[in-house]
Amino acid sequence: MDLGLKDKVIIVTGGAKGIGESIVKLLASEGALPIIFGRNEEDNKKTVQSIERGAQFKVELTNPTECIEAVNKVIEQYHRIDGVINNAGINDGVPLEGGNYEDFMKSLHNNVVHYYLVVQTALPELKKSKGAIVNITSKVSETGQGGTSGYAAANGGRSGLTREWAVELLKYGIRVNAVVVSECYTPLYDKWIKTVPNPVETLQKITERIPLGKRMTTGEEIANAVVFLLSSKSSHTTGQLLHVDGGYVHLDRAALT
Repeated sequence: MDLGLKDKVIIVTGGAKGIGESIVKLLASEGALPIIFGRNEEDNKKTVQSIERGAQFKVELTNPTECIEAVNKVIEQYHRIDGVINNAGINDGVPLEGGNYEDFMKSLHNNVVHYYLVVQTALPELKKSKGAIVNITSKVSETGQGGTSGYAAANGGRSGLTREWAVELLKYGIRVNAVVVSECYTPLYDKWIKTVPNPVETLQKITERIPLGKRMTTGEEIANAVVFLLSSKSSHTTGQLLHVDGGYVHLDRAALT
């Protein structure tokens, strides 16, 4: 299916690895020009080279000034922005008990403040192009996880901003949606699972709780949903939180065993 994304300039935060990399590769296959924002320039360049199109900017997304400057550089170089995919973040494990103000605020900057700053700076160009925004968010804000107050709060913010922006930007024809991720196997997930006791057994227990196919969601499956929501093929869809999770959040797993 031609999604009508040829030569569209799309910012993808955290686009060098994991879910972001899958999104960038799919955008490139559709003829779009993905622009990667990420802190590791080597990783950014490697992904751009693999798709042979688009560009990258080394950005520390927790730094507000760098966020704004990076978006302005895209505008200077390409003279347009057709879409923003907010993806970068990390489950940084800032708890309520044993946590502190500084780490909590750092988690918000890691996971949601740059969502706001990137879109706000890109907004004049998105208004011109009647572009679209897709936010990646996590089921943690809906289900809880324990020991990760900062990440949960940030993801609640991501989901809330999705609905808020969808309302605010209706008058410009800008659509805003989110893809909610549950258990998706990424390099960060792999790094985390190796830190827990009995990682093989733990991973097996997690996958057994995923109703559809009893397997992890892939980055490619998340990317498929994200790019569809970004495209004109979803032209009457806005303000939606789409769960791509094999039924993990909403199906009664006890009834499916």
